[in-house]
Amino acid sequence: MRVVVVGATGNVGTSTVSALAADPEVTSIVGLARRIPDWSPDKTTWRSVDVSTGDLDTHLAGADAVVHLAWLFQPTRDPVTTWRSNVLGSIRVFEAAARQEVPALVYSSSVGAYSPGPKNRPVGEDWPTNGWPGAAYGREKAYVERVLDTFERDHPGTRVVRMRPGFVFKREAATEQRRLFGGPFIPQRLVRPGLIPFVPDNPGLRFQAVHGEDAGEAFRLAVTRPVSGAFNLAAEPVVEPSTLAELLGARLLPVPDWVLRGTAAAAWYARLIPASPALVDMVLKMPVMDVTRARTELGWQPRHTAVDALRELFEGLRGVEGMATPPLSTETGGPARTGELSTGVGKRP
Repeated sequence: MRVVVVGATGNVGTSTVSALAADPEVTSIVGLARRIPDWSPDKTTWRSVDVSTGDLDTHLAGADAVVHLAWLFQPTRDPVTTWRSNVLGSIRVFEAAARQEVPALVYSSSVGAYSPGPKNRPVGEDWPTNGWPGAAYGREKAYVERVLDTFERDHPGTRVVRMRPGFVFKREAATEQRRLFGGPFIPQRLVRPGLIPFVPDNPGLRFQAVHGEDAGEAFRLAVTRPVSGAFNLAAEPVVEPSTLAELLGARLLPVPDWVLRGTAAAAWYARLIPASPALVDMVLKMPVMDVTRARTELGWQPRHTAVDALRELFEGLRGVEGMATPPLSTETGGPARTGELSTGVGKRP
């Protein structure tokens, strides 16, 4: 089986490539990325391509399955650029897959594609996927879901799988996630128990997480098993503010929605963080997902708990850990994070 992974060098991409490389059914992997990494996993050939402008047909020709993971989180201050890469780039990947008659297309959607929903009961894959329109991430994920609706109608012979993971964490992605969401002013090594005084106690801060290795395994199963449709991916337990407080040795402090958003907005407009305040709204409104279908139909069983995944994130932050790919490398932000500062903290990718 020949598998093409689009966006193979990021958080989920590296885990997916590793899982595929360990599968005897997979004979070759073509990893597509904007920048070629130093990482050399088994069975994998790297090719450089930009999904928004490059020739995709050449790389997808002869593939048995395409896994589309490429997603541009920055620049958050330039939604036109992220739209071109994420939405128009995804359309280009899907169209190339159709032209090359690739039998299976596996796409990484997200819990962020879901419309606002309950926090006190889980929702299934039939929950509306209209996103949170205030956040570019939610708008883009929701739009690509609509694109796939049309794609499935027009190409019934292609097996389409939509994976909708919660927050994906692993040790090697910690520095990248600090760079993308926290920015250059976060004292990464100080994210340790006892040094963070409090965690906001807000009922909307209930979310789900999954370890990167478990997410990669789920994508491998989606490639190699005859499944289709959408699958929610998350590990137990649902993360509460109390979960974070325990991990960080911090106390809980009640904080209302408007204070959370106002604090994020102040930091955003002061160019202190790259993550927009709309992302806070999205997290507060996103539902808790039911992962029964992934367990029963996909045969997926996470080996790590959500707490394990968070613990690895914090350990990776303290250890300033990364991986030998451009998105995950600890050197990507430049010496003393000067590269991050020069991009305008969310203004340029």
